[in-house]
Amino acid sequence: MFQILKRHFSRYTPEMVERVCGVPAEDFLAVCRAWTQASGRDRTSALVYSVGWTQHSMGAQYIRAGAIIQLLLGNIGRPGGGVLALRGHASIQGSTDIPTLYNLLPGYLPMPDARHEGKHDYVEAIRGRHQKGFWHNADDYLVSLLKEYWGEAATAENDYCFDHLPRIDGDHGTYRTVMDMIDGEVFGYFLLGQNPAVGSAHGRLQRLGMANLDWLVVRDLTMIESAEFWRNAPEIETGEIVAEECRTEVFFFPAASHVEKEGTFTQTQRLLQWRDRALEPTGDRRSELWFTYHLGRLLRQKLASSTDPRDRPLLELAWDYELEGGDEFAEPSADHVLRRINGVDLRTGEVVDSYLDLRADGSTAAGCWIYSGVYAGGVNHARARTDREKQDEVAHDWGWAWPANRRVLYNRASADPDGNPWSERKKLVWWDADRREWTGHDIPDFPKHTPPDFRPEDGDAGPDALAGDDPFIMQADGKAWLFAPSGVVDGPLPTHYEPHESPMRNPLYGQQGSPVRKVYGRGDNPSNPAPPEAGGEVFPFVFTAARLTEHHTAGGMSRQLAYLSELQPSLFVEVSPQLAAERGLEHLDWAHVVTSRAAVDARVLVTERMRPLRLDGRVVHQVWMPYHWGPSGKVEGDVVNDLLGVVLDPNTMIQESKVATCDIRPGRRPRGRELLAYLEAYRRRAGVTVDTGTDRMTAGTTEMTVREEES
Repeated sequence: MFQILKRHFSRYTPEMVERVCGVPAEDFLAVCRAWTQASGRDRTSALVYSVGWTQHSMGAQYIRAGAIIQLLLGNIGRPGGGVLALRGHASIQGSTDIPTLYNLLPGYLPMPDARHEGKHDYVEAIRGRHQKGFWHNADDYLVSLLKEYWGEAATAENDYCFDHLPRIDGDHGTYRTVMDMIDGEVFGYFLLGQNPAVGSAHGRLQRLGMANLDWLVVRDLTMIESAEFWRNAPEIETGEIVAEECRTEVFFFPAASHVEKEGTFTQTQRLLQWRDRALEPTGDRRSELWFTYHLGRLLRQKLASSTDPRDRPLLELAWDYELEGGDEFAEPSADHVLRRINGVDLRTGEVVDSYLDLRADGSTAAGCWIYSGVYAGGVNHARARTDREKQDEVAHDWGWAWPANRRVLYNRASADPDGNPWSERKKLVWWDADRREWTGHDIPDFPKHTPPDFRPEDGDAGPDALAGDDPFIMQADGKAWLFAPSGVVDGPLPTHYEPHESPMRNPLYGQQGSPVRKVYGRGDNPSNPAPPEAGGEVFPFVFTAARLTEHHTAGGMSRQLAYLSELQPSLFVEVSPQLAAERGLEHLDWAHVVTSRAAVDARVLVTERMRPLRLDGRVVHQVWMPYHWGPSGKVEGDVVNDLLGVVLDPNTMIQESKVATCDIRPGRRPRGRELLAYLEAYRRRAGVTVDTGTDRMTAGTTEMTVREEES
């Protein structure tokens, strides 16, 4: 497999990196030397990335490529190693552990789909017949989850209410949902914790979708653009939304801030940390827990007499959390919810101490199997706050990390095949031959009593099938995967493809972009042309968006605060002196950026930071903008995310929002209906049609170029 890997990446030379990325070969080599020299028996390097890696049409493969390098350098399972994602929010990790994603159940169990006739089919699809490791126990995790959801109603006779779970039958992500709103297939929407009218790719599409709903529920700290789109969206000016005729009834519920509610954050390190309520919410502000619990309670009351089978999943929910306060709308206990997420032995009523205690016989209930242990011994370990001076650097008594409070995943890899630490200085866990168990500074991420020289019998499965030198206990074979035969839909090895919109041809392959990227060919979601399509010269520059320290994502919190708005009062566009000279842009004057979707204007910031790229022998200029502004708040500005279209990574359905192509011109953009005509003229010059960008297979053909020239 290593030889396959070598052959695959042999073309990725420093010279090719410079040609494709514009990074000088000597700079690339300097990074490579630093990384490799800081890796080995006595040294480890961490790979740290931010959301910029994820927001691409091949973001999952970027991260996989980084993981492969860390595996080869011995930086997985060891202290100071690993791959760390700098999340954009305090609990984004928690929002994937107990997911906001349509295709996952808690603990990364996949959502059932139309192929699963029953629980047995579903479980077998996860664990396989001879799979090693702890995914083989998926039935324990699933049944415990179903018992937590439906309590006494979930029995062995009805497959523990498995059929109460929805079956996904395709793409049900947030962007598909927005398009379904426009197409009249979605009529109501709950919006919590986001502001898509400003913060999501293709803001115009988001606003037009919300304008075609019957009802929209928004919970937020302030009156964000997604609650006011019907009266202050840019489409009011163009006439695409008419306030008096907008059909959407918006219900705004004021939300409590993080200091006005208690519960846990789960951050990048998988660390659950409890926060207490600092003060009571004012007025009608309430927590998400309060809102969700009482909404469920009221719906169950309303449907109590229903005999419709489709209402059974709601009516049979085990909706019985402890309440704090005596009135009808008391606050549910976040501590009790965490206890239920941890899991309970239903025979004794006591909490389970670990995911190893969960059973598929209906005797345990747990809301998220990977969190089992956070309440071990009846103690909320997320509250742990032992001072760093009173414990070692592993810090097991500061918060609680899933699974089982392990601070380094796959830490069996910190020891050699014989169970000895690779390095005395970097030792983490090791085999204690006298005690016949794994021990060390961290909690071993491996069956505790499996010796290094253990070899399973043919036909063994699950944890018992792990050999003593199989550190990767969640993989089907216990090994690290350089070649991934399953788990990603865009190929077994990371491969360079150009972004969906790019000013250059892919010099590595005939295939231009990812052939399995998720595209949506629609009149309201046009794409700029990219090679081999004609017309790309109309949008000759690379556009990218990012964040500022002083503002928070879509600005719903920061643009309401005078001191933050004063620090960053105005939307700006950052360009190089060379691009400024080429386009006649003046520092601090106005300019507007154009794509086939939108035009936005901003003040010009000319800076040496924006260095032109030299790609495949030619200069390509970059245009950079922050995306925090909208029409609401103390400071206002155009919606930068309007410039972006919707094209997604096929694994995660995350949008490609860190790169597109654009044009930039001096002066303010047109207003009103003139803006629509202006954009249409750009699309006409570029030859943009509904089909632009939708031919994903480009290897070995010029058919697309010919078709565009003929049109």
